[in-house]
Amino acid sequence: MQPQTIVALKRTLLPETATFKKYLVRTLELTLIGCMYLLLPLLPLLASVAFLRGKYLVQYWRTLKKMVIHIKALSEGPVHHYLQDVAGRQTSIPAEIRGDCTQCGNCCLDKRCVFLEKTADEKYQCGIYHSPLRRFSNCGSFPLSAHDIERYDCPGYVVVQEAPIHWVHRAAASK
Repeated sequence: MQPQTIVALKRTLLPETATFKKYLVRTLELTLIGCMYLLLPLLPLLASVAFLRGKYLVQYWRTLKKMVIHIKALSEGPVHHYLQDVAGRQTSIPAEIRGDCTQCGNCCLDKRCVFLEKTADEKYQCGIYHSPLRRFSNCGSFPLSAHDIERYDCPGYVVVQEAPIHWVHRAAASK
């Protein structure tokens, strides 16, 4: 008779899902920003082709300078927000956000977006607003939460706090 062999498998502990997601988001964020810096000389050409706007290529040096500012602004939190909350499907969305865009440009990376165009005194518009690719950006989801509104000091939107409804039984109400 052969002796029984007992195989004890060491249980591999994976990091908690939230911790894993945090590291994954940070890794993707750094990778995306790094790739943008590496592709920097090509970005005006890519923007011209992707958004069918030749002005980004015609004004190459101006666009390149604005791209550097844009990438720096993206690295200050919007890429992280997009990967974690928008693409990651944030679940703590407030009940209701009310308001309208005032065209102040604050939500456009604090007026540092390469695609933002000035139209009048303190009025701005998105140069790629009608592009189908825009909906995949952070812009298409603004404002997602109270944090978005506060981050950009948005004058046009507010989070509506719903008052809790308390049901009172008729017998208790008539006493």
